[in-house]
Amino acid sequence: MRRREAEEAVRMARFLTLLHRWESAELNQAEAAELLGVSERTFRRWTRRYEEDGEIGLLDGRLGKASGKRVPADRAEEVERLYRERYQGFTVKHFHEHLIKDHGFGWGYTWLKLHLQWAGVVPKAPRKGAHRRKRERRPLRGMMLHQDGSRHEWLEGQPALDLIVTLDDATGAIYSAFLIEEEGTASTFRALKEVFSEHGLPMSLYTDRGAHYFRTTKAGEIDRSHPTQVGRALAQLGVEHIGAFSPQARGRSERAFGTLQDRLVKELRLAGVTDIEAANAFIREVYLPAHNARFAVDPAGEGSAFTPIPGVDLDEILCVQEERQVMNDNCVSYRTLKLQIPESPMRPHFVKARVKVHVYPDGSHALFHGPRCIGRYDQNGAIRDAKNAA
Repeated sequence: MRRREAEEAVRMARFLTLLHRWESAELNQAEAAELLGVSERTFRRWTRRYEEDGEIGLLDGRLGKASGKRVPADRAEEVERLYRERYQGFTVKHFHEHLIKDHGFGWGYTWLKLHLQWAGVVPKAPRKGAHRRKRERRPLRGMMLHQDGSRHEWLEGQPALDLIVTLDDATGAIYSAFLIEEEGTASTFRALKEVFSEHGLPMSLYTDRGAHYFRTTKAGEIDRSHPTQVGRALAQLGVEHIGAFSPQARGRSERAFGTLQDRLVKELRLAGVTDIEAANAFIREVYLPAHNARFAVDPAGEGSAFTPIPGVDLDEILCVQEERQVMNDNCVSYRTLKLQIPESPMRPHFVKARVKVHVYPDGSHALFHGPRCIGRYDQNGAIRDAKNAA
């Protein structure tokens, strides 16, 4: 017997018992209605229907009839077909969003999940492990940013690439995300410039202890006395750099990557994107606005902890800086390049002077003597520009 029919049988038996007690003057209508859990008016109405039609008059007229809210069979079949042919591998939640947005589906997520599980199209979710208390989010935007990279086959049929993501701890909003062949100092500077230029300087940056973020001792401790290029740049900007000691400590960014590996790959496939340049444009213009609208939360506090930085030339800070000594031919040797210093009104030559080589994320270079630039060069070391102060 179905559950609804069993409930009707119990209700019928209780009503007949109380009706008999009322007819024998053991109870009045108000007392009988209270014991039945209905109003006195409902008890009188049921009594009248029983007198007119017997037990049939008390049956729920909806029993045996299809619900008006029931999903039509043809739409249910269409849903199964769409999942198998176009959205295979999507989570039910992700699939449900596309059904509503792209296919005019008006039924709920719970029905969809249960129907797909019943049809054997998706498996039931495994039971979750023991609950772990999450670290509370920072209350304001800009109090802490997370940055990390995830190597994955983001583009269907292409080799694995690194996705560099920078997100806000307070809201979970992703401020920067792009694909690159290999994570490193250049990709970190590129991401930081994107965020700092648009939002300002955060109070802190939370990362793993990768070699481009920190130098570590043999015991695994962070060596603060010998900062990396990233550490030097953050210190120069006054941004605290926090290093995590385990993946669990970076749970917020790890969970974000779990979502991205599930959703972004499928969205790129649906859009027919197959190369890095097109993928980065799609991520920036299409995916991130939709992702943040779906997953970002409101911060606990009002306002922002970002610090505006008008007039700061981020290009000259978020770059590799290495000191060199000028050789006797007024050139600087840097790796495989020989950078010729052009004529300068500052001095006849720079032989034996200590200069700094700036290497930018795009591969170009510049030479600085103190605060002044004495030459700019392309990726091959050819003179591109000379900015000399009198």
